[in-house]
Amino acid sequence: MTPAETNWAGNITFGARRLCVPRTEAELQETVAASSAVRALGTRHSFNTVADTVGDLVSVAGLPRVVDIDPAARTVTVGAGLRFGEFAGELHESGFALHNLGSLPHISVAGACATGTHGSGVGNRSLAGAVRALHMVTADGAAVTLRRGDADFPGAVVSMGAIGVVTRLTLDLVPAFDVQQWVYEELAESVLTAGFDEVMSAAYSVSVFTDWRPGPVGQVWLKERVGDGGPRQAPAEWLGARLADGPRHPIPGVPAGNCTRQQGVPGAWHRRLPHFRLEFTPSNGDELQSEYFVAREDAAAAYEAVGRLRDRIAPLLQISEIRTVAADDLWLSPASGRDSVAFHFTWVPDGEAVAPVLAEIEAALAPFGARPHWGKVFGTGPDVLRTLYGRYGDFEKLMARYDPAGTFRNDFLDRHFAR
Repeated sequence: MTPAETNWAGNITFGARRLCVPRTEAELQETVAASSAVRALGTRHSFNTVADTVGDLVSVAGLPRVVDIDPAARTVTVGAGLRFGEFAGELHESGFALHNLGSLPHISVAGACATGTHGSGVGNRSLAGAVRALHMVTADGAAVTLRRGDADFPGAVVSMGAIGVVTRLTLDLVPAFDVQQWVYEELAESVLTAGFDEVMSAAYSVSVFTDWRPGPVGQVWLKERVGDGGPRQAPAEWLGARLADGPRHPIPGVPAGNCTRQQGVPGAWHRRLPHFRLEFTPSNGDELQSEYFVAREDAAAAYEAVGRLRDRIAPLLQISEIRTVAADDLWLSPASGRDSVAFHFTWVPDGEAVAPVLAEIEAALAPFGARPHWGKVFGTGPDVLRTLYGRYGDFEKLMARYDPAGTFRNDFLDRHFAR
């Protein structure tokens, strides 16, 4: 590798000695078994060193393409290196859909699931919640499959690549559906905090965007499933907010050309649930991202706690997004065991300036047991993280059992999980 090998945002320069792109699973097995230090590299959308290593980075994007739909089981088995946007259209044409998608269709299936990445919706689990089985190569080069119901499965899905290199995942499917998307502007903060569940339950997927400056919330994106009665027209006013008179980008003033269609134009689920279109790069990567999950019942209080820091946050912020995630039973999922609200921050690319503000946000959200997103910038230490996950110690034992020599370990894992 060269010094030019960085993550998408450019804030991480990988320290690996080489990047391997095996073309077969057998080649991957040989590479892993022969290396003393390996990490899997996805689409490089993590903002910390979770994917870094001093040894070999391996990408599964070069493995044979797999999209195997099982209509009877209502599942699809896909290659782990595929981006969601690269196979969602095939699912739709076959009459199926995933239950949800993240804001970017550009992210890989394995990377998104391994870090607990999500979309939005009070009834929608994270993307990892759809995983029914995973196939991986373990540290000794063996091929292992874990299925829902296996004892190790809930610890293996959101595992940050700590127990193996995932090569295929089997995902639950639902019947295909269409979505209409509207944007409302200038929702009063008092309406959001007093009626948080009403706001976030107003559509299949809801996102609130704010810059944390005084005044109304900037935008609310409503992604509503098209019902049996067909498309509908949205009211010009909703909870005191007004319907946008044209397409909007989450960041005010930025052209909306790379965003998915709005203004109620119906479209397939995979063309509306993400915020951005696959055919466009959503930005140039000049940003940092952080995200914290708290129980949904604490949403209003957590919002007010963060709001007290608005003078510290706003000067360094590009935009903030608030979403909901339904509970799951995956050990290290940020939504494990509780319906959650996620507070997301897209920062200017100045890590030195952002770090002390992050520390203040983490302190403000500490009373609510805030869990950070594993793939984003955070400062929460292992002593705190251990108290936030009931199966944290079990995950450490799982790592030791599957990877006794520490082949998949790196500085990130050593910092957060005991040997």
